[in-house]
Amino acid sequence: MGIMTRFKDIMAANFNALLDRAEDPEKMIDQYLRNLEQDFAKVKAETASIMAEEKSAKRKLDECDEEMNRMTEYAKKAVAAGNDGEAKQFLTRKAELTEKRAVLSQNYTLACDNSAKMRQMHDKLAGDISSLKSKRDMLKAKVKVAETQKKINQMGSGLADAGNNMAAFDRMEDKVNKMLDEANAMGELNASAEGNSIEELAKKYDAQEDNSAVDDELAALKAEMGL
Repeated sequence: MGIMTRFKDIMAANFNALLDRAEDPEKMIDQYLRNLEQDFAKVKAETASIMAEEKSAKRKLDECDEEMNRMTEYAKKAVAAGNDGEAKQFLTRKAELTEKRAVLSQNYTLACDNSAKMRQMHDKLAGDISSLKSKRDMLKAKVKVAETQKKINQMGSGLADAGNNMAAFDRMEDKVNKMLDEANAMGELNASAEGNSIEELAKKYDAQEDNSAVDDELAALKAEMGL
């Protein structure tokens, strides 16, 4: 019963703990299922053989009962015909069959018990395999979800880096704008200083023109007065 022992060990194990230790849980559960299905095929064949033994034992028991009933009928006919000696022969054969039936009945009972146990074991193993297949399907679904989440996380990390780069560009743009503003301000100051210099110089010559007119008028007045 090495097959059954292996089944018992696997099904009694902490399946989640086994998966936690596996590098690739998906491949591990597939391998377990392949091993179990191979062993289950042997259990199935053994179960069928024991069930066949049960049917054979039942058939032999039924045949023995039929033979005993037949001997009883022959004994009755022999008695009716006044042949007590022949009737005793039939009854003697019936007695032999009765002893044989006791053994056949015992064999049939044992065969029924073995068949019931193997059938129960077979059905239990079939259910266990079905349960493992469901776990495998759920596991594969979880693996795909985890892989998708990993991709999303990686994409999110990339977006964060892009955000950081954009922030760096924004800071650089602010710096450039500041430099440009400072250069424009300096230009305005230079232009203002140049404009102020010209205006001051123009006022100087305007003042000279005003003084010359006054001097000419003063000279003319003196000439008129004969001075």
